[in-house]
Amino acid sequence: QWRVVEAGGDSVQAGGSLRLSCTASGLRFGDFAVGWFRQVPGKEREGVSCYAWSSDRLYYAEFVEGRFAISRDKAKNTVYLQMENQTPEDKDLYFCAADTFIGERTAPCRATYFDYWGQGTQVTVSS
Repeated sequence: QWRVVEAGGDSVQAGGSLRLSCTASGLRFGDFAVGWFRQVPGKEREGVSCYAWSSDRLYYAEFVEGRFAISRDKAKNTVYLQMENQTPEDKDLYFCAADTFIGERTAPCRATYFDYWGQGTQVTVSS
């Protein structure tokens, strides 16, 4: 059974940094697109950053560009989201997900495309 598990959520002060990790079992991240999403209660999940290694397609949401970076440790089959210069608006439940579709998607980071999701990790940023 394929699974993804997030870790690294914490409480930080504005301007601080966090690194979230997402580890997969049963599937290889390099074979599929991987994404980080966030969800505020009552709203739909929103793409933060997604990367398809097979097509080298990278996406960052406008509200994190220049502050967040997605990366992968191939040996550990783990994807990271490095979060810098955080603001209280970054407070959310963050999810990692894999899109196991083989082919080109019309949109780079649409939550409905992703079919394997972790349970989420909470990030809190205080001012």
